[in-house]
Amino acid sequence: MASSSTSRISLLLLISFLLLVNSRASSVSDLDEELAFLAAEESKEQQQSHIVHEEHDDQYRDFENYDDLEEQGGGGGGEYHHGGYEGEEEPLPTAVDEKDVAVLTKDNFTEFVRNNSFAMVEFYAPWCGACQALAPEYAAAATELKGVAALAKIDATEEGDLAQKYEIQGFPTVFLFVDGVMRKTYEGERTKDGIVTWLKKKASPSIHNITTKEEAERVLSAEPKVVLGFLNSLVGSESEELAAASRLEEDLSFYQTASPDIAKLFDIETQVKRPALVLLKKEDEKLARFDGNFTKTAIAEFVSANKVPLVINFTREGASLIFENSVKNQLILFAKANESEKYLPTLREVAKSFKGKFVFVYVQMDNEDYGEAVSGFFGVTGTAPKVLVYTGNEDMRKFILDGELTVKNIKTLAEDFLADKLKPFYKSDPLPENNDGDVKIIVGNNFDEIVLDESKDVLLEIYAPWCGYCQSFEPIYNKLGKYLKGIDSLVVAKMDGTSNEHPRAKADGFPTILFFPGGNKSFDPITVDVDRTVVEMYKFLKEHASIPFKLEKPATPEPVISTKKADEKIEGDSGKDEL
Repeated sequence: MASSSTSRISLLLLISFLLLVNSRASSVSDLDEELAFLAAEESKEQQQSHIVHEEHDDQYRDFENYDDLEEQGGGGGGEYHHGGYEGEEEPLPTAVDEKDVAVLTKDNFTEFVRNNSFAMVEFYAPWCGACQALAPEYAAAATELKGVAALAKIDATEEGDLAQKYEIQGFPTVFLFVDGVMRKTYEGERTKDGIVTWLKKKASPSIHNITTKEEAERVLSAEPKVVLGFLNSLVGSESEELAAASRLEEDLSFYQTASPDIAKLFDIETQVKRPALVLLKKEDEKLARFDGNFTKTAIAEFVSANKVPLVINFTREGASLIFENSVKNQLILFAKANESEKYLPTLREVAKSFKGKFVFVYVQMDNEDYGEAVSGFFGVTGTAPKVLVYTGNEDMRKFILDGELTVKNIKTLAEDFLADKLKPFYKSDPLPENNDGDVKIIVGNNFDEIVLDESKDVLLEIYAPWCGYCQSFEPIYNKLGKYLKGIDSLVVAKMDGTSNEHPRAKADGFPTILFFPGGNKSFDPITVDVDRTVVEMYKFLKEHASIPFKLEKPATPEPVISTKKADEKIEGDSGKDEL
């Protein structure tokens, strides 16, 4: 009896195993059949054109990011582009004597930049032709600069955390660190002489003595901005702290004096307690007095907060004052030229209370060069003046003032932002009147309803209307939507990333394709990084969909059986309609 029972159990296990194997084989067979069908369908429509699939569209970009209006230097005549250096063909690498170039990792990086007043650090990739070409020049510069500055290199492909921390986008990227703080990106000539000249200039004494009234008057007349320290002595700890601060703020001139008569010419009272320091500007706010501890860090922070105008006019020339500022939060006034004088004094008054907390910016909405583009980027419509807070290009949140533009209201907006009391504003097109197409249209105001629906797997393309690669990809994406339309658990959707925003939809260039698995919408979406073909994207969806699905292929039409008369009619058909 026990033997019979054991035999039955063994038979049941065998049957279950065979059924499982058969089910998996059937599933694999189904997928192969579906992929073969899609491949055949796709090949029919791709015979007339060959589409090159790029990860991002940079060539056709008009105004993707707020800081695109700032002039950017090329730094050597080429750029890193999709896995390589795009520019002149580089020579094959030869042996390089790099004895004076330090090799950095996450373990010794911080110590190296802290222990060297001037440290130049190159982020490179071993396969990068431009990096290989730079290597002998960089090594020769390191040898010549011994005692002046220290040079080092980091393999960014091995030290991913450091590369991510410093937002490395291409190779080589070279930074200058001053007293442990990253201050500048090197964009000069990639030659030994270019590097040596640039670094020697940066490392030269950046603080100057004023000992006569004639020197003081010349400085006040010639310099648009000047920092003066009134010290007990021109040598010693006070002078050293001032000199260290000057290296951190190298875009304006630092001076020092021990003479009360000269200090008075710079609006410093002769009886003031030393050390004292002022910053003078030929602008609306002419004088700023330092009242902190006389240390390099406190002095540099004071200068950084006070060296820019209270309100910066947004222009191509002045954009660097905004985007290269250590303060990332911006408080922006949008107004037409004929209304600026009404509102700018209000903004300047507010700015006095928030130095070091915000960069205050004025955008002339009716400026032909940039007004419409910047307004559109922020979703500012109409002609009425508006004020908003912007958190910078990293998280791109915006907070719009809803009320009259008064000193009180703008101050409240700034204070509430700093206290994290505000709800961000996101751009949105109007809701589509009809959204029954193969590819759903997503705007900011229906994103939650469609994309974040936990019962659906959602594939989302974020595109730009002007993007050439998006235009090439559109027919492929539409075909994918057509094939998948009958699957209730799956949504294929697209969103214009230039006129719609959502905190869960961050585009890394155009097009960006994201996948939001059903039942898992609280996590970041999956970036779809496959060839942009129907077959490859379908395979991706089959692998990542949280709800299994099967392709619904169109029914195969019955073959037409021709009669003799019908054949004779076809043979004699002229191809024209008869009247």
